[in-house]
Amino acid sequence: MHLQEVTSAAHIRSFLDSPTALYKDHPNWIRPLDNDIEKTFDPKRNPNFKDGAAIRWILLDDRGQTIGRVAAFVNGKTKTASEYVTGGMGFFECIQDQAAANMLFDACKDWLMAQGMEAMDGPINFGERDRFWGLLVDGFTEPNYGMFYHPPYYQELFENYGFQVYFKQYTYRRDPEHKLSDKVIQRAAIIESDPAISFQHVSKKNMEKLTREFLEVYNKAWAGHSGLNEMTLDKARKLINSMKPVMDEKLIYFAYHHDQPVSFFIMLPELNQMFKHLNGKLDWLGKLKFLYYRWRYNNTPHKKALGLIFGVVPEFQGKGIDSYMSVKSQKAVLAQGVGEVEMNWIGDFNPKMMMVVRGLEAVIYKTHITYRKIFDTTKPFKRYPIIK
Repeated sequence: MHLQEVTSAAHIRSFLDSPTALYKDHPNWIRPLDNDIEKTFDPKRNPNFKDGAAIRWILLDDRGQTIGRVAAFVNGKTKTASEYVTGGMGFFECIQDQAAANMLFDACKDWLMAQGMEAMDGPINFGERDRFWGLLVDGFTEPNYGMFYHPPYYQELFENYGFQVYFKQYTYRRDPEHKLSDKVIQRAAIIESDPAISFQHVSKKNMEKLTREFLEVYNKAWAGHSGLNEMTLDKARKLINSMKPVMDEKLIYFAYHHDQPVSFFIMLPELNQMFKHLNGKLDWLGKLKFLYYRWRYNNTPHKKALGLIFGVVPEFQGKGIDSYMSVKSQKAVLAQGVGEVEMNWIGDFNPKMMMVVRGLEAVIYKTHITYRKIFDTTKPFKRYPIIK
């Protein structure tokens, strides 16, 4: 076996194509879009290169076949966010062989140590936490867009190398046909009896209103939680506009108090239900296929949606707004033919938001783990701090 740094077009193609053979016996695996992965490693499209660096390798066997891959990165914005100067590793794929995995892990470790790092987290992304973050260890169903599927043996490869659990990431699931409890219905009824409270869908005709109301609730509900910084208006505008091509107005809801937004529940059609037919390619043929499968998705009676983000401003948390949103959104979701909703992940370090999502009567459906490996084994390990 030998490592090859990815430096050519042929290496890039091997890096992208190598998981296909690994997952041939995993029917729930969905190949990510090649372009989404390549954006991560393109300094022109990934702003993290302004104050960071990345490198990637493929692992070849004695016959020259690719049997693994990995990447390592230093993010200048986050490397000093904990007690150790920490880099990252990710995009890991490997045959079921500890020696092969160790070669990939060692490559990351050696490179990161040369960059002055004291630890590495992984598998993570050279970017935001909303995609390509964490190792799947439970719930081996089809992955949601932006998340990797992993075979069960990867957990052993990581832990045998000395990675420790830094935090767990829970993907919650809601069955819209699940009968809500009497407690939720009663709490929702109390909120609904308040004439100051209202519930509305959004409109694509007024994206600026949606942007500003999203930003107001998001910064109150999420900034400072889960490692998230306060969002700027420009970033919120870009995020909302990026959703527009696939947005279903009736899957995005806001609750208002005296016309001021106090909660939102943003859901999108689950894109992997369309992308799984494209084999990672979004070229002209892939785009035609996407349009066809998007049409078919829209006409499917039992659709899957992704609960991208749910938020309640602090002054209304624990007061029944979560139950109110659960009751109101359930009716709207069923009217749209949605039969399954999976939520974007929430870290186990955020018990308050876990409680809020449980208020929607969602249950844990998948578990990913973000691991940490401290290079000096004599130094103490601490898990990600709990948000109070």
